[in-house]
Amino acid sequence: MVDSIGPNHSNKQRGFRSNYAVSGGGGGDEEEGAVREQERLLPIANVGRIMKQILPPNAKISKEAKETMQECVSEFISFVTGEASDKCHREKRKTVNGDDICWALGSLGFDDYGDSLKRYLIRYREAEGERLANQNKAAAAEAAAPEPLHFSFDLMDKRRI
Repeated sequence: MVDSIGPNHSNKQRGFRSNYAVSGGGGGDEEEGAVREQERLLPIANVGRIMKQILPPNAKISKEAKETMQECVSEFISFVTGEASDKCHREKRKTVNGDDICWALGSLGFDDYGDSLKRYLIRYREAEGERLANQNKAAAAEAAAPEPLHFSFDLMDKRRI
C-alpha cells in the first residue's frame, strides 16, 4: 500500500485514515470528546517511564516532551495497526495477529523493526509452547497420580470412650 514514508508524505497521501473522534467537534458534549481523546492515547505515565529508561538517571523530561511523544507513539501504533487491519480485511479475517503487525511494519518501510519483532515473536511462541507443554505434563501427572490415602480415626475415637 505504501512505497515510501518520509517527512513529505502526509497521512492522507499515504491513505491513512484515523478512526478516532477528536474533541471539540460537532456540538457534542466536550467531556465525551475528551474521553475519546484520552482513550486513543497511551497513558502518559507509561510513556514517561519508557522515556526515562533510556536517559541518564538525573535527566528530567518536560511535560511537553511526554505529551509530544505520547501523541507520536499513539499515532504510530494506530498507523501500523490500521495497515495490519486492512490486510486482515482483504483476507476476510477478523483477528489481527503478530504476523500481521510484522508484515505491516515491513510494508510501511520499517523493515528493521519488523524483522526484530518477528524474531521476538518466534521466541515468544517457543516459550509459550514450552509453558503449555509443562502445564499439560503437570496436569497429566496429577491425573495419573494415585488417590491419596484417607485415614480414619474412628477406631481411636472408640477406644477413648
